[in-house]
Amino acid sequence: MARLPYLEKSALAPEHQDLLAREIALYKLLVHSPGALRAFQGLGKFIRHGSSLNPRLRELAILQVGYLARSPYEWSHHIKIGYDFGVSDADIAALIDEAEGRPAALDPLTRLVLRAAREMTRDGALSDATHAALAAQLSSEHLIDLIVTIGFYNAVVRVLASIAIDVEPEYRQYLERYPLPA
Repeated sequence: MARLPYLEKSALAPEHQDLLAREIALYKLLVHSPGALRAFQGLGKFIRHGSSLNPRLRELAILQVGYLARSPYEWSHHIKIGYDFGVSDADIAALIDEAEGRPAALDPLTRLVLRAAREMTRDGALSDATHAALAAQLSSEHLIDLIVTIGFYNAVVRVLASIAIDVEPEYRQYLERYPLPA
C-alpha cells in the first residue's frame, strides 16, 4: 500500500493538472511535488521519445533493472511498454535466464546491453571491459543514452520501493505471466 495518497487532477492547482495527462499511479504519487514530477517526466520523455538508442535495447535494459530490483511496478509497466517497442516473450524469457546465470539465445549486442544493466544495478558502474565492448559497438551518443537510461531507471526503482507504489490492476497480468522471484 502506497505511503502517500494518490492525488487526482481535481486536487491540483490548475497549473499542475497537466502533470496527470497520464493518470498512472507513479505520477499520482510524485505530483505531491509538482516540480519533482515535472523534472522526472522530462528525463523520462527524453529517454522514451528523444533518445536515438534502439528502443528494443532501451526497454530490455530497463526491464533488466526492474527484474534485478524486484520492482513489480517497473517490471509490469515495462513489459507492456517493451511489447510496444519490439520486445518479445522470447526476449523476456532470455533476459530472465541471463539474469539468473543461465545461457540464453540472444544476439551479442543485446547480451552486452543486459550485462551493462546488471553491472550498473549490482555494482553501481560499468566495468572497463563492458564499457570498452559497448564503445566498440555503439556511437558515443548511444552509449551515453544507454548509461543515462540505466542510471535513471535505477533511481526510479528506488523511488518506487520507497513510496511503496501499487501496481494498477491492468498491469497485474504481466506479473502473472512473468512473476518476479521472491
